[in-house]
Amino acid sequence: MKFFADLHLHSKFSRACSKNLDLENLDYWGKFKGLNLIATGDFTHPLWFQELKEKLEPNGKGFFKLRNSNSDIYFVLSCEISSIFSRKREVKRIHYLVMFPNLEDVEKFNKKLSTFTNLSSDGRPTLGLDIIDVIKIALDINENSIIIPAHIWTPWFSLFGSMSGFDSIDEAFGEYKKYIYAVETGLSSDPKMNWRLSQLDNFQIVSFSDSHSPYPHRIGREAVLFELEDDSYFSLLKALKNPDEKNKIILTIEFYPEEGKYHYDGHRNCNIRFSPKESKENNYICPICYKKVTIGVMSRVEMLADRDENYTPENRPPFKHIIPLTEIIAEALNSDPTTQKVLDIYFKILNFYGNEFNFFLNPNDYARLKNLIPEKVFLAIDRFFKGEIYIEPGYDGEYGKVKILLEEKKAQTESEEKVIKRLF
Repeated sequence: MKFFADLHLHSKFSRACSKNLDLENLDYWGKFKGLNLIATGDFTHPLWFQELKEKLEPNGKGFFKLRNSNSDIYFVLSCEISSIFSRKREVKRIHYLVMFPNLEDVEKFNKKLSTFTNLSSDGRPTLGLDIIDVIKIALDINENSIIIPAHIWTPWFSLFGSMSGFDSIDEAFGEYKKYIYAVETGLSSDPKMNWRLSQLDNFQIVSFSDSHSPYPHRIGREAVLFELEDDSYFSLLKALKNPDEKNKIILTIEFYPEEGKYHYDGHRNCNIRFSPKESKENNYICPICYKKVTIGVMSRVEMLADRDENYTPENRPPFKHIIPLTEIIAEALNSDPTTQKVLDIYFKILNFYGNEFNFFLNPNDYARLKNLIPEKVFLAIDRFFKGEIYIEPGYDGEYGKVKILLEEKKAQTESEEKVIKRLF
């Protein structure tokens, strides 16, 4: 069974998240995206956990379905946790995902965590506990719990973060490394960048959306295509822990890493963006305010990598970069991805493809859309599949900007000094 999975997202109870992020909208938009398995997110929040208990029904194998829904989408119980702790007199800040196969385990986990923090304050709770202590709690409740370090390269809250992380998996987890089966790339890196670290060779490399909105330009913007033996949590666990021909990762869907908001170094307030080379030349100092720049993902990879940028392993699943279809349409129409005119064209395209992932995985037959959608939209799709894309790399919390080379924008785009060309 093939499962497109997005296992990192949030609910309406997380800060800076859409109030539409509920189970019904995740179920509704997930099917158009092409997702088969979606994380509930935020199961530590009392109100959200109550909704999960009321609205989800178990399939008896560790996954859940929305009650009274006819969709084929499954949910898996999950949350993201922020741990801020001191180790060896250094403050560490790490985000990570935790998953369980049943509500009883979640209830026990939540009860334990509630003794350390107010779980009602945010859908993504902040703990003063060392991540190893949280792993111990999870494993004590269920030895089959899944723990995945989240967006492992972002500067402020991650495993390898330049401002608060570690330099190695061993340093971070010690003997508990054996309970970490996968790491999440985050939006600012892709698998190829992670392949450069031999210390990650024995871990699955996964990519999820970290969505704060249910709309299809957010949910599933990164995802993993799994081959699973059946519709069970334990097949998912096997695909991460001990993959084989029946349970494994087939493909990952990726954000362009340059578009991530921490890809390059820089200072947003000073309008300074540096490549790794430029950062070194400036000794990582901002030439405007003379403070240290925020060191981004690309520089951090360069610091820790023991392989060059052209290294390609033989045993890793392939990956595919995409721009969400609603964003391609919106770029062509100079509109917002959530407007009705964009969504009308989006659904018209999906009438042919069934869902968005099918559209991206069948790049040779989009010509049939030519007479069915506006010419500008078809041109944008054509240019996307031909790789005619420019991206301004993100830095210091500022998302990068993707530009599809429509004819009337081409001359202007080519004249912008800070834009790099990305062909694939």
